[in-house]
Amino acid sequence: MEEYVGCSVLRNSIGDISLHRPYLIKKINREFGKELKYVRAVTTPAAAGDSVVKMTDDEKLRGGLPKERQTRYRSGVGMLLYLVKFSRPDISNSVRELTKAMDCANETHYKALTRVLKYVMSTSDLGLKYDSGTMVNFKGVWKIVAYCDSDFAGDKNTRRSVTGFCIYIGDSLISWKARAQKSVTLSSTEAEYVAVSEVCAEIIFIKYLLEFVEVNVE
Repeated sequence: MEEYVGCSVLRNSIGDISLHRPYLIKKINREFGKELKYVRAVTTPAAAGDSVVKMTDDEKLRGGLPKERQTRYRSGVGMLLYLVKFSRPDISNSVRELTKAMDCANETHYKALTRVLKYVMSTSDLGLKYDSGTMVNFKGVWKIVAYCDSDFAGDKNTRRSVTGFCIYIGDSLISWKARAQKSVTLSSTEAEYVAVSEVCAEIIFIKYLLEFVEVNVE
């Protein structure tokens, strides 16, 4: 096992690679373990259709979380962001939602955070696997495959749609993203076109990068 910027890299005898963040999982357990002990077990990081709604200025004046709990909220979301970056694309959208309340969260937001943390602790053995046998086809060419989707006006504060995509080489996931679109779209069709354009831009970047290191791509 090797360590790279806090990520554990496991390599087996045939060249397959697995990425995990065991030390970060242990840190989450140290920081939030006592709280999570009383949280009901879940099989998903969030319920279908759940979204974080930012507090209005009036609600902020009436008070959000106490200062100490707000700091814990930020700490928990920060750790989850590092987890998403290296090995857990399955929580990408849930963590993106949580980041909307970094400046001022309430108890509903904190409850959503504990659900994601509980899910992470329940699935601590999950990570990314890169299978060397599936990345190159019979022609000796790396094949890029991408999937993308979009909701419509999913952000209740800004009415922006959210793009989600994942990009594979063979069966290995190499890039993923869940993010609000830069502009407000006027229909679900327009939102889908924006999502496709965003994933195409990422594919072109990956293709140019691989060709630069002399890898055959299709």
